[in-house]
Amino acid sequence: MLLTVARVGRAHGLRGEVALDLRTDTPDERLADGTVLGTDRAGVGPLTVVRTRVQQGRWYATFAQVSDRSAAEALRGVSLVVEDETSDEEDAWYPHELRGLRVEHVDGRVLGEVVGLEHLPAQDVLVLREPDGARTLVPFVRAIVPVVDVPGGRVVLDPPGGLLASDAANLVVSDETSGGPDGPDEDSAPDAAGPDGRDG
Repeated sequence: MLLTVARVGRAHGLRGEVALDLRTDTPDERLADGTVLGTDRAGVGPLTVVRTRVQQGRWYATFAQVSDRSAAEALRGVSLVVEDETSDEEDAWYPHELRGLRVEHVDGRVLGEVVGLEHLPAQDVLVLREPDGARTLVPFVRAIVPVVDVPGGRVVLDPPGGLLASDAANLVVSDETSGGPDGPDEDSAPDAAGPDGRDG
């Protein structure tokens, strides 16, 4: 199974350094010097990590195969991937573990099915297909997704009014739904109801 470790952002400087948008909770391990990473784009990679650094909370990397700004710019949008079936990361899940899970309301009503996981700038979102076929993006934060029970085949939602298409008439705008300052903070990971999950 290919797992995404990071997505390459902007080129930084003139010597091939790039910014990274992390998709792993263990970047020190996944991006250690000398690590060889695959990519999701044909003709690019594998890439060997020469060094990484962190500046103001943002990760930057230099790869052996990328020596100038032009080459770095060509990498923008490329996902760095590894082949891995196991992970010790807590409170994270592989997209393939979430797809197909039944979505239940905290009151027990069935709300639909998880059809994907997307990484947006503000936070990760679950892609929910509601019973009428509507596609809804659900912020993947503890306040809204309090339970992820992969062995039980379900996730439990406690959605604010109007988040779901079936409840649009009761729309409530909050930090969790708008990606505001209190949305994807330290409470961004739901509780697991089973073995540790993972996402790269």
